[in-house]
Amino acid sequence: MPDTVLVLNSGSSSLKYSVVQLDSGATVADGIVERIGDDPKVPDHRAALDVVHEALAGDGHRLDELGLVGVGHRVVHGGPDLYRPTVIDDDTIERLKRLSPLAPLHNPPALLGIEVARAALPDLPHVAVFDTAFFHDLPPEAATYAIDNEVAEEWHIRRYGFHGTSHQYVSEQAAAYLDVPLASLRQIVLHLGNGASASAIVGGRPVGTSMGLTPMEGLVMGTRSGDIDAGIVMYLWREAGMSVEDIETMLNRRSGVRGLGGEIDFRELHRRIDAGDADARLAYDVYIHRLRKYIGAYLAVLGGADVITFTAGVGENDALVRRDALSGLTAFGIEIDEHLNESPSRAARRISAAGAATTVLVVPTDEELAIARACADVLGGVGGDG
Repeated sequence: MPDTVLVLNSGSSSLKYSVVQLDSGATVADGIVERIGDDPKVPDHRAALDVVHEALAGDGHRLDELGLVGVGHRVVHGGPDLYRPTVIDDDTIERLKRLSPLAPLHNPPALLGIEVARAALPDLPHVAVFDTAFFHDLPPEAATYAIDNEVAEEWHIRRYGFHGTSHQYVSEQAAAYLDVPLASLRQIVLHLGNGASASAIVGGRPVGTSMGLTPMEGLVMGTRSGDIDAGIVMYLWREAGMSVEDIETMLNRRSGVRGLGGEIDFRELHRRIDAGDADARLAYDVYIHRLRKYIGAYLAVLGGADVITFTAGVGENDALVRRDALSGLTAFGIEIDEHLNESPSRAARRISAAGAATTVLVVPTDEELAIARACADVLGGVGGDG
């Protein structure tokens, strides 16, 4: 069988997996194990990996017959030094543990998944692929926060950016779809899922991204606040008596669309809006307002955009979000074709009006394929940790 990579994306209560064939990019098998810790049949990530084995076997795929050459792990935050695809050893694990405070929702479960997978598949190389890699070389003016320089240097405070695997893959796919050189394009990529981020890209290199030191900054997300006045944190600590941990939990888990409207599923949010729910309406309006604000900012940074691309769960599937995010922007050469926008197609497609100066696309992301290829690249050459 052709060489394959097992890609694992470990969440606190889920384990997403995919077996990717390297020569064709085809997905041999994929799935997700959910409710880890809540389901008595899946008490922990070790049991979840057993479920993955059973699911693959049930589909006629034995791990020892899949031609696996490695295991690729999505890791959200690698700090200032870990950004290239990195073969994982015990030192890597320790370094990632120290970085967990920068991505408390993501890095601890990723580490748990890595440790379980290394124990279960000790004869395969395991590779960490970092969400921050694509944005590592942001221009200094885009990466730097206007805070005390010595504090920033000592604590490695800068804009790291996240969803980089998706932003890079989608921007490359957009150029391929249009059959034009990547180097010729000014692009805005909108990765809209439960986590959401925007990027500005020139010639295939990012010059701006909405997420920052942590994945909390930027767009309104499913449960995260995105941009807020930093003074809110001190105010809640001083006046409301909330601990730092309470504030962090609130901003990460009880904010965003859920905090405003009580719901993260946009299908349900639309149903509640149609039924006259004022909280759902406000949540949606705030979400769209922030999204339009970033689109406008990146149009200014880029001096106009050749391509705007929507991706991820909401971006690929919610025609109303796409319509409302770009409505009224014809003066900037941006206009959506209503019929094309409402197409249920799951393929990469153009949704901009004929003759519009800016092309608007919907491009499905494939982070698993991108991680598999990054894993193969480092295993085929010399690995490094940045």
